[in-house]
Amino acid sequence: MRNLMFLARKLQRLCTHSFIFLIRLNPFWVHLTYFIAISLFGYLALKKTKPRSNSFTPNDLDTFFTSVSAATVSSMSTVEMEAFSNPQLIIITVMMLLGGEVFTSILGLLLARSRFLPKQPRPLENGVDNDKIELGLVTRTEPNKKQLPCLVRGSTLDVVEQYLTSIQSHQIPRESQNSCTNDKHLTVSHQKNLETNTYESLSRDVLLKHNSIRCLSYVVLGYFLVVHVSGSVLVSTYVNLVPSAEEVLKTRGIPVLIFSVFTIVSTFSNCGFIPTNENMIIFKKNSGLLLLLIPQIFLGNTLYPVFLRILICALEKISQRGEFRYILRNSRELGFGDLLSGIHCCFLAATMIGFVLIQLILFCSMEWNLEDLNGLTWYEKSVASLFQVVNSRHTGESVVDLSAISPAILVVFVVMM
Repeated sequence: MRNLMFLARKLQRLCTHSFIFLIRLNPFWVHLTYFIAISLFGYLALKKTKPRSNSFTPNDLDTFFTSVSAATVSSMSTVEMEAFSNPQLIIITVMMLLGGEVFTSILGLLLARSRFLPKQPRPLENGVDNDKIELGLVTRTEPNKKQLPCLVRGSTLDVVEQYLTSIQSHQIPRESQNSCTNDKHLTVSHQKNLETNTYESLSRDVLLKHNSIRCLSYVVLGYFLVVHVSGSVLVSTYVNLVPSAEEVLKTRGIPVLIFSVFTIVSTFSNCGFIPTNENMIIFKKNSGLLLLLIPQIFLGNTLYPVFLRILICALEKISQRGEFRYILRNSRELGFGDLLSGIHCCFLAATMIGFVLIQLILFCSMEWNLEDLNGLTWYEKSVASLFQVVNSRHTGESVVDLSAISPAILVVFVVMM
């Protein structure tokens, strides 16, 4: 029993020191270590699980490349997606979830919370910091008669004159000594009161900042969970209600739940992986599904700061909590890059809408009669075109073959990316 308690204390101490080390480490090395770790985890997990078909097994390099691509949400793969079994699709889903921008921002907030914990004040002995005494920076000596007996606030000109006069006789007047003693006690008391008031003021500010970061982390976590759960439910409901979409998954042996969660996670994290080999081309006639995925693209990327600020404003109006008010007024001080000011959010939303409209107009004017869009109604073409131009700047999902698009539109896509 004692050995177990000893090991538990050692493990707790190791975890504590590791956490403190992560806090003090440069953010670049924290990010690099994090992505390398989850990439290796994904590679090992994919290697331990069997693919969908026994006739084809990806080699180690392809598996590791897919793992890194999923962890960094870059949507590049050298293996067809339908070659992965359902357990492997779940592993890739977890990888995209851990590598998404919103999830990594939550981890950053959790680390930032530990940097703003208020510390207790250090006790003073006669107005001197104990640490300085221990380090030998302060020495206690008897006052020298030739030293100025009082160099503190409150000394009067008369005391100084008496002291200068007494230097010649090497005698310090008793009135001067009493005055210096009183001034010294007053100064020490004033220093203690000033330090206490300063600490209390700083402690309140630091505590408010810490609580604000904690509230912000809860808000981002709730935003993250609500978007994923609601999006998965909506996509799953749509697939179950639309026979054409459900038939596509049945013929490929992909469960509806896995497809829904995988697609939402990939779209929200802006990865672009889809469980089918044709990506979203096979769903180009399912306008409802495309319309469900378009908001997910914006919520996880460009409009994430905008909707996050709108959510915080709504919570501040409802709860009237000071933490939300502090978050809205001090977005820069919190050090959270995705929390922008109100004017910046307006500019960001306007820029995004402008770029999407420009792309949509150019794409529809030049690719309306594209071969991949033949057989679609004008409504289906419009939704498919909107889905394509939105993905060109963000996720990378596609409803048309990019090799069939004219070079001019490809140049527009490159510029917008």
